[in-house]
Order: sequence, then structure tokens, then C-alpha cells
Amino acid sequence: MRNFAQVDVFTEQPYRGNPLAVVLDAEGMTEQEMARFANWTNLSETTFLLPPTDPTADYRVRIFTPSTEYPFAGHPTLGSCHAWLESGGVPKAEQIIQECGAGLIPIRRDGDRLAFAAPPVIRGGDPSDAELEQVCAILQLDRSEIVAAQWADNGPGWIAVLLESADAVLAVQPDAGAAESFDIGLAGRMESDIADLEVRALYKAGGHSGEDPVTGSLNASLAQWLLRDGLMTAPYVARQGTMLGRSGRVMIEEAGGEIWVGGSSVTCVRGQVVL
Repeated sequence: MRNFAQVDVFTEQPYRGNPLAVVLDAEGMTEQEMARFANWTNLSETTFLLPPTDPTADYRVRIFTPSTEYPFAGHPTLGSCHAWLESGGVPKAEQIIQECGAGLIPIRRDGDRLAFAAPPVIRGGDPSDAELEQVCAILQLDRSEIVAAQWADNGPGWIAVLLESADAVLAVQPDAGAAESFDIGLAGRMESDIADLEVRALYKAGGHSGEDPVTGSLNASLAQWLLRDGLMTAPYVARQGTMLGRSGRVMIEEAGGEIWVGGSSVTCVRGQVVL
């Protein structure tokens, strides 16, 4: 039996954010056992907490989707840290240090809210004309409807697309039958007292397509692009999950020369699993 939690991330209200399964004491589990359990939970990600191998880290995490392992992902980072702290984890220093496949990730605490430092983008720059044509085909948009686009890949492979407004983002109906495969992040400015940017995360790969409720990695790379090019100013709040009946809130701040991606988490399930 191993301690387990299911955490809703980027929300203060249970069942309005992005759920994450967390195995809190995964030491001794094999990679195959982790992959099998992550496939069974069928959540976008399941994490496994382990003792760190780096002496400066507080804990180590492995992040699995139902079909693969990620070196880094945003909502698993915040949800895992929330679960680790709630289970009695004590940081070695003021900042929490998470060890993962992407290296050491600093995490800040501000009351009940956690924030991670945005990792470096591994692929940036303008997409090619051919890539934009493929993106337009998936989104069923004319090229003139795209304000700007950029590769914003910090691991999952995002290509980011800025539209004219939040309404334009919500109006997009992606073509699930399109032959092209991209992970697309959509963003559009909004004027509201609840958020400044509407975000959607669309994925299509391996014959499957869908939409992620709230996505830390995408919001991190979006912020790096939008702030660098003067398309947004920090701090700002991104809203995500609207089309799925969720109400995710992602807080973007700049401090100490870094971009921080933060939000609240709430534990919805506690118990033990047979692993």
C-alpha cells in the first residue's frame, strides 16, 4: 500500500482545475509499474515522488501520461509540490527545489499559492509558412485571423498562436480529422476583472485529439514569448478550461529576472493505493 492523493491544480475550487494523481512514496517502484498505473488512472498526468539524487533537491518526481514519460510539466510540478507539502514535506531552504527529468526546478510559496520558474524554451522562433498552413488547417482559420505565432516548446512541443481576442479563441472549432499533428496553444487578450488572457491547449497526435483543462508548461512558454515581444505585460492572469466547464487561473509574474508560473491547488482525494 502506498500513500496517494488526487489534486486539482490551478484552482481554489475542487473540480474546476486540472486533476493530477500523485503517488507520495514511490520508492522501489519500477518504471513499468509507474507506467501501468498512469495508464490506469487515465489522467493527463500521474506523478511519483521519490527521494532526491541531488543533495540540493527536496524531492524527485517522475511524470507519466497514460502513454509516455515527460521530463517536465507544469501542473504536475505544482500539484506534486502541493501534495508533498501537505503530506509533511519540509523544504531545506526558503525555495522548494524539485528534481525531475528536466533538472532542478525552483518553486516559490506565497501563502497557499505555489509558483515554478519557467524552464528554458528548447525550440523558439517563427514557424515556417508550411507549418502555419498546417496549423490553420487544424484550427479551421484563415491566416489573416492569426495576429502572431511562435514556437514555444519547453518539452511538450507547443506552437503558440495569438488571436485577436478571447472571443476568437473560444470560437475556434479544431478539425479533429485533420491529418496534421501539432500541440497548439491558443491565446487571446481579454478585458475582465477575472483574467487578462484566454488560453486553450489543443493537442493532436497518434490519431487522438483533445483539449487540456489547464496547462502550466504552455502558460510558461506563452509568457516567455508574449512578455519578451511586448504583447503582454506582467503580472497577468490567464484563464483556461472555459470550453471544458473548468475555471483554471494561472498567475504570471516576473521576479529576479525570471518568469514565474503559479496557481492554487486543492486536494480532492486522499488515501492509499495497492502498488
